[in-house]
Parts: sequence; structure tokens; C-alpha cells
Amino acid sequence: MSTRRGNEPAGALVLGDDYKALGVVRSLGRRGIPVWVQGDGHLLAGRSRYCARRLPSCDGDEAGQVANLLNIARANRLEGWVLFPGGEETAALLSRNRAALSERYRVAVPPWNVLRWAYDKRLTYRLAADLGIDHPNTFYPRGADDVARFAGPFPAILKPAMRPELNRFTMSKAWRVEDAADLAARYDEARDLIDPSLIMVQELIPGGGDGQFSYAALCRAGRPLVSLTARRTRQWPMDFGRASTYVETVREADVEANGRRVLEALAFDGIVEVEFKRDARDGRLKLLDINPRVWGWHTLGARAGIDFSYLLWRFMSDEPIPTQGARIGVRWVRALTDVPMAIGEIRAGRLSVSAYLASLRGPIEFAVLAGDDPLPALLEAPASAYLAWKRRTTQGRTSPAPRVAEPIVSGLPAGERR
Repeated sequence: MSTRRGNEPAGALVLGDDYKALGVVRSLGRRGIPVWVQGDGHLLAGRSRYCARRLPSCDGDEAGQVANLLNIARANRLEGWVLFPGGEETAALLSRNRAALSERYRVAVPPWNVLRWAYDKRLTYRLAADLGIDHPNTFYPRGADDVARFAGPFPAILKPAMRPELNRFTMSKAWRVEDAADLAARYDEARDLIDPSLIMVQELIPGGGDGQFSYAALCRAGRPLVSLTARRTRQWPMDFGRASTYVETVREADVEANGRRVLEALAFDGIVEVEFKRDARDGRLKLLDINPRVWGWHTLGARAGIDFSYLLWRFMSDEPIPTQGARIGVRWVRALTDVPMAIGEIRAGRLSVSAYLASLRGPIEFAVLAGDDPLPALLEAPASAYLAWKRRTTQGRTSPAPRVAEPIVSGLPAGERR
């Protein structure tokens, strides 16, 4: 496969337009690598000075989206360009169609027989059980009668095993339920939005973001080439974070050890974030999620010495990966969400003003604000408000998702350790 267009280096096509995608665009663009963005309505990454070209979104079915990407490559001679997914569903689409897309692109996700263990949380927790790694107690109801028999403990959370489409349930990632009546009502609401077989009832692990950790790595065949460990000190919501707002690099030996075990079992290739939470009741570390694509705070890595986006581009371009470690005590903040979260914690008496200000000392990386690329930061608040309004106006108009659930298997087959 050719990786050049004339004298120009092979570039990257980023599928997504939010602050995660923006981090990829800046990482590569600052190094002179051409980056194109196919938008998804978030209006940030495509407005970066480092975005060479914006492409319209493609909202067709899966086959149509794949055909669109291949047509883009043919029409613009993008052979050898690296295809970056900006989100969970996009990563799954690229993985399921990796063979077809690889005729033109270098696809920056592992094949489906690996990625599906991260995409489907039922398989994620099955993998954890097979490896002897703790995870939240999870109940898989077969219908409303099963839900009525659930005896708690409460509060609990209602959670989708995967997100085949975006709606108010899948976008929230989890709904907190306080008692049996609340669970029954919320379950009825959720099953109108997604396939009921995808709905899980899970224990709520107590503790806030200070007990939530991640092991992030770039791997080859499950062996980390570079990695770091981070703590999601502040998140929104604080009890079970939908998104990080303040993250810092730390040392946590058990987080790293368990993260490595997961990645080795999957023989994972590429970048990945493995999320854990330390249970405040017994101090045990429990596996929550595996994110096989850029995650919210991935740009913290660059500030700490490990630029995941650029290293993944080098990895996909068959270039050597320098051995390097991450600095401890480096911070990342998304001000748009961290400021209101901090205000809430200050009002609740769980955070002082002085402690909050001290947490913003350098070295620190901002999710969107950048002196050499100011426009995305100016657009972030109005773009977020517009997107929220647009989602509210379309909620309730989406039909239930097709039944795409895959069966839960009893273990990780040897043939799928790849």
C-alpha cells in the first residue's frame, strides 16, 4: 500500500468533531501531518487551524458509511492514510469493516474479534471473570418480571451493554435508580429506546472520582509499548462519571497490573484505556470499561510525555515507537464541565475554593483551550448549547434499535486472543 501523495506524508482522516477528535487533529497537525475531519455535529475539531479539510457527515446505514469512506479515499488519493475513530460507535463500525476499509486506509482499531470484548460490556465483564479480576455485580434481566424480582441493593444503576444508537439512555451511559419502583419505571423507559436484552442492572460502586483510575497504553499484540496511569479526580456526575472533568497522572501498581492482564488476554493492538474503580467499601479494584479509541482526556498523555495520537499514527505507519515514560502529577481539565462541577462540590462542602485553585497549578493540559489554536475554545460553549438543544428537539423521535445483541459466551476462546 502506498503511504504518500506526491511528497506529502500520509495523513489522517478523523471521524468526529468533538474535543477528543480535536486532540487528535492538534497532535498530528502540529507535526505537519495533514489531517481531515469528517464532522458529526460537535463543531470543534473541524474548526481547528490544524484541520486541513472538513468533510460533511455521512448519516446512512453501515454499508453506506463504509462506501462513503472508500469513495473519499478513491476520489482524493488517500491511500495509506490513517483512519481514526472519534467515538465508540465509530470504532465499532471501523472494526467490523476493517478488511474492506484496509484496501485504502490504515484502520486505527483492532479487528472485531478483539474489539467486541470492549464494545459489549457483557463480554467485558465475562473477560474480567475469566481473568479473576473484580468487576461490579451485574444482573441481566430477561424482562419486566426479572426486574420486579431484583432485590437490590439500592441505589443501583441501569446501564446499556452497548450503544447501537444515540438516545437519552445511551447518551447518559447509566441511570441511577433509588428503589424497586424507580427501577421498574426506568426499565420500562429504557426498553422503549434499545433492545431489552442490552439492558443491565448493576451495583453502584460507592466513592467519587478520586477512586476511579485508568490504565492507558499503546500496545502491540497485548504488550504495552508506552503507558500511563491516571486518576479521574473529578468527573460528571461525581458518583458514576459520564465524562471526566479533571484527571491527573499517578502511580497505582494494581491498576497497571490489572490493565496489563486485560490487554495481554486480548492481544490488543493500538491505543486503549482500561477503566477501574476502587470500591470504598473494601478497597478492591473493579473493572468498569475498556475504551479502544481516543478517550476524553487522552491529550493529558502528550503533556505527560506520551502523545497517544501521534504515537498511534507512527504505529499505524510502521514507524518505530520511542520508549518513554509518563511524568507523574500532570493534570488535565475540561473547564466547560469542571467549573460547574467544582462549584457544586464547593457548595456541598466537599471541596474548598483554595483546594480547587491549587488543583489548577501546572503542569496542566486544557481539553480545548490552546494559545496556538484559539477558535475551538471560543466555539465550545455555544456549540455545546446548540448540540444540547438539537438533541432535545430530536429526543423521542427515534425508533427502538434493531436487535443486534450478540450472545454472551462462556469464556475467551483461544482463537479470539488476537
